[in-house]
Amino acid sequence: MSRMGLLLAGMAVFSLVACTANGDSADTSPTSHRGGNVSPDKNSDNKDVSSSSTGSDSSEYSIQDLVEMESIPAVTFSRGSVSYHINAFAMGKTEVTQGLYRDVMGSVPKEDALGDDYPIFNVSWYDAALFCNALSKKAGLDTAYVYKSVSDGGELIDVSINYSATTVRLPTEMEWEVAARAGTLTTYYWDTDAASKYAYYAQSKGPVAVAGYIPNAFDLYDMAGNVAEWVNDWYASYPTASQDNYTGPAEGKYKGIRGGGWSDKAPALASAERDKKDPMYHSQTIGFRVVYSAGF
Repeated sequence: MSRMGLLLAGMAVFSLVACTANGDSADTSPTSHRGGNVSPDKNSDNKDVSSSSTGSDSSEYSIQDLVEMESIPAVTFSRGSVSYHINAFAMGKTEVTQGLYRDVMGSVPKEDALGDDYPIFNVSWYDAALFCNALSKKAGLDTAYVYKSVSDGGELIDVSINYSATTVRLPTEMEWEVAARAGTLTTYYWDTDAASKYAYYAQSKGPVAVAGYIPNAFDLYDMAGNVAEWVNDWYASYPTASQDNYTGPAEGKYKGIRGGGWSDKAPALASAERDKKDPMYHSQTIGFRVVYSAGF
């Protein structure tokens, strides 16, 4: 059985009993976990419209060749009285770097180029989606983002997300929080330890190279600070009924952002903290990381 098959077979459950939309949290007994690189099963037959395409098993790369990822186990947790179940998935150990972005997309804007180990920034949500599609194709996988066309300004017209595909995409907001918390329920995943050991924040000189600080318990780096990260969901109030693999509302005005960035103060680094921006927005403080999902 492949690593992803083993991952999907292993279910881990913990409870985020008192988490609320504004970042309150409670004590926890974390589930033990050890991450690992993940090789995908290339088995999807989904057909996309003209702006996207189905992956091919003939690719010379696997996703493991292209992105170092950590396995995130399936989890059921509660926010107040609402229960959420999140399937197993894998997440990039770091934010997408400028080196990876250049390898996949062909270039990084000259004025933004800081070095291959720095996170990509100044990317809109649409730019991040196009990257995910391009990376999926490079790995011979289906593409998650289906759209009619790209406007002159870079907007994906009539974009939708195929969550059933075996693909690379942005994390849902719930996937992102599960990965960031790594079994914790404290306000910050480092609890009361010094934030400066885990996150680059409250700075004025721009981002730094990825993986320069202590990772969380899932071995993910920079889940707080450095650059904030786009998530898939349209921003909205949390639902009031229990959910399986919640993906946010079908439409909206703003896309969610998580993790806080290099210019933010400490409160923005809290695992439950949320932000939102127009999907066309881009700045030096926002980048993204990817997940691999076998679909749900």
